[in-house]
Amino acid sequence: MDTLNAEELKLFVESVRGYFKVLTRQEPQITSAYLSTGDLQGHEYNGIVTFSGAYNGHVIVSMPGQLLKELLLLQGETDVSQGNLLDAVGEIANTLGGNARKSLGSALQISVPVRLHGNSGIQARVRKHPYAITLRWNHQPAVVYIDMERRG
Repeated sequence: MDTLNAEELKLFVESVRGYFKVLTRQEPQITSAYLSTGDLQGHEYNGIVTFSGAYNGHVIVSMPGQLLKELLLLQGETDVSQGNLLDAVGEIANTLGGNARKSLGSALQISVPVRLHGNSGIQARVRKHPYAITLRWNHQPAVVYIDMERRG
C-alpha cells in the first residue's frame, strides 16, 4: 500500500474549493493542509465515504450545524432539522468522493455515505495519520480528512 502523492492530495483540496464555489459562488479559505498526528478534531456533523478498489480508505467531511444550515438555506431549503443537516453533510462527502473518482479512475468504488452526529465515531474509522484540510467559509470552520492508500 502506498500513501497518496501530493498531486492526488491536491485534487481533494481543489474539490473542496470547487464544491463551495459552485454551490455558494464563494470559495472557502483553506486554512491548513497537513498530516494529522493527534486525535482528530471534528465537528458535530460528519459524512464519511469509503473507497475500495485501486484505492482503499475514507474521506470524512466534518462541519458544524451552523455551516450546514447556511448551505441549505442558500439552496432554498428551509428544513434545517438534524436529519436534513446529516443528509447535507453526507451529500457533501459523496460529492467529494465522486470528484475523486473522476480523477483517480472509474474502477474506484465508493460507498453510500455514512452520516454521524457527534465526532466520536470518526476517530475509530481512520488510521493514525490522515491528511487534514481545514477551511473556513462565511466565518464557519470545517475539516475534511483524507485517509486513503493506493493499492499495490
